[in-house]
Amino acid sequence: MSVLIRPIITEKMTAESELYNRYGFLVDPRANKIQIKDAVEATYGVSVKKVRTMNYGPTRKSRYTKTGIQHGKTNATKKAIVDVVEGDMIDFYSNL
Repeated sequence: MSVLIRPIITEKMTAESELYNRYGFLVDPRANKIQIKDAVEATYGVSVKKVRTMNYGPTRKSRYTKTGIQHGKTNATKKAIVDVVEGDMIDFYSNL
């Protein structure tokens, strides 16, 4: 199981990272805080101070098409907000 799926790069998370050294990640829904901390430290070489997680359930949607109404849902996701120790930094754009 790969714990980190992708970083969250939005305007709000970029501001959080500049002000408070907080970074957001989409993570595997089965991962716990200890696994997330170990994965971030191993991948980016920083020291993690705190990990906060949020579970998002699936969003139910319906579409009206020629053949009738189609019902579906999006996948459930989990986000993690990681606080990094003062002086450490994660640069998402360095290896693009």
